[in-house]
This record gives sequence, C-alpha cells and structure tokens, in this order.
Amino acid sequence: MKDYAALAAGYDGLMADGAYEKRAAFLEKLFQKSTIPVHTVLDLACGTGTIACLLSRRGYQVIAVDGSEEMLAQASAKAMALDAPPLFLHQAMPRLHLIEPVDAAVSTLDSLNYLTRERDIRETFRRVYRCLKPGGQFIFDVNTPYKLRRMDGQLYMDETAESFCVWRTFFSEKTQVCLYQVDLFLLRPDGAWDRDFEEHRERAWTEGELRAFLEEAGFARITVTGDLTMKKPKEDADRWIIRCEKSRK
Repeated sequence: MKDYAALAAGYDGLMADGAYEKRAAFLEKLFQKSTIPVHTVLDLACGTGTIACLLSRRGYQVIAVDGSEEMLAQASAKAMALDAPPLFLHQAMPRLHLIEPVDAAVSTLDSLNYLTRERDIRETFRRVYRCLKPGGQFIFDVNTPYKLRRMDGQLYMDETAESFCVWRTFFSEKTQVCLYQVDLFLLRPDGAWDRDFEEHRERAWTEGELRAFLEEAGFARITVTGDLTMKKPKEDADRWIIRCEKSRK
C-alpha cells in the first residue's frame, strides 16, 4: 500500500499536536526576514494541506504539492471554505516542477525524512532551488538522527473518537532508516471499524549531509536551529528547522 493511502482520512485527528498555528506564525516570521518580499509560497509535501491553508488565510498565494492523491483529496476538501485556496498539484518531491518561480518554499513535519535515497533528496533540493526566485528562502524541518535512533523498538498509540492507531518503530544503523509499521482502525458511519496497515520509512540525515546537499544544489546562508526557535539546536533535539537562500546573482 502507498504511504498515507489509508492514513489520510484520520491524519488530522492523529496530528492534533502538530502545532500548526504556531508553525504558520513562525514561518511568517521567517518570511519577514527574507531578502525579497514574500507573496508566493511553495508548500512541498503538503499532506492534508493544513499549513498551506493557514498560509493562504494569512494572505499568501500558495502552491501546494504532494505525492499522495489521498492526502490531496483531504487538502482540497479542507480548502473549499477559503476565498483564495492553494493550488494543489500531485507531484512527488524529486519530480517537482512549477511553471513560475515562487518567493519562498517550505516543507513541514519531517516530510524530507521520507526521502530515504540520497539521489532523491539531492534531486529534490536541486528542483526546489530552480523553483525559487533569486533571494528566495527554503525553510524545512527534519526529524533528527537522535530522535529516529531513539525510536528503535518503541510502540506508540494515538486515539481519537473516530480512529485508533498503533505505531511500531524499528531503526537500522546500517541503512539509517526508521521503519514505522502502522495499524490503523477507522470508525465507519455504521458504527463498525475498518482496519488497515501501512509501512512508512524515514531516513536519519545528518546536519553535515543536509548542508552538503543544499550547497551542491546552490543554496547559501544555511542556518540550523531547534524547533520553532531561532536558537542553535541542543544535542538531544528531536527536530531541526533548516533555512537557506537562493543566491541573488
């Protein structure tokens, strides 16, 4: 089964702790520090579109792309109430292509970790670079190697009124990949429960690797901070926020 084919319907309820409003406000704070005015924004791997919709409500013109048709269906339904909804495109990250460049690009909640092959993350960075205007920012976050390594052999449970999810996680030192085995139960309108199973994989990219791939793509002014802060990350940080810029030359 493709990633999020089953999980899409219950994703928002399970991600209630995603701090979306705080993330949107933090992104806008970073936009205000951009060397060029930010009006158009790419949301890369937008998922169910929560961040894309919040940025649209803040007045940005948003292009949101994702590789999952099921997640985009949820996003499109969510955006129907907006006066100026995002433009949603079905594209895998390494196949990103926009007709016009944007002022800034964002990717939130460890979407880049899902690129487990070096060639895919390098190609994604190259394509994001090409999609930005000179001086444009690329802002993304990743789960840290510390977090993914710590998840080895763990079991997590999430529950809402309409869903119940069990995550089993295994980390491989050889591949630096954390495997998530997901059992998902969703409540049907007739009161019965549907069960689905998915597997997800996240790669533990080091700060050095990410910096090297970004520099190779052409990015400069690379900054790594802790989550939702301008401060340098702690050694045991679970999430990094990485900012970089396309040269204005």
